[in-house]
Amino acid sequence: MYSWIVWFHILSFVSWFAVLFYMPRLFVYHAENAENAGFVEVVKVMEFKLYQYIGVPAMWATVISGIALIFLSTAHYGGVNLLSTGGWLHAKILFVVILMVYFFSLGVIRKRFLEDKCEKSGKFFRFYNEVPTIFLLVIVAMVIFKPF
Repeated sequence: MYSWIVWFHILSFVSWFAVLFYMPRLFVYHAENAENAGFVEVVKVMEFKLYQYIGVPAMWATVISGIALIFLSTAHYGGVNLLSTGGWLHAKILFVVILMVYFFSLGVIRKRFLEDKCEKSGKFFRFYNEVPTIFLLVIVAMVIFKPF
């Protein structure tokens, strides 16, 4: 059972990161083409569907499967609970929580675009698009190297 949840967790976070990488890119297109009403309407629909239908379920699937892995790890690792094995998991959890805040900020930005009230530039969103890459590097490093 543990391996199946690991499999599901990996698929979930890959799906979530696809949204985290693509949503700010849509914001770049949205911000840089604000004068093109037809294009903007299409992008608004894409932003909504990407966030609501892929992002939200993928984020919650990642979080729930991650919590399940922590609880199941006690049985899988011979009675050793991952929460007591060092700070690497705590650091990973902290970065995941920060990443969730970032994800919710994408939802806030999406709503501002929906109301035509977002005044951030395409350049800003190009920079904002790099945030999940940094978090991905750190989170995967925590899992593989367990530095703490």
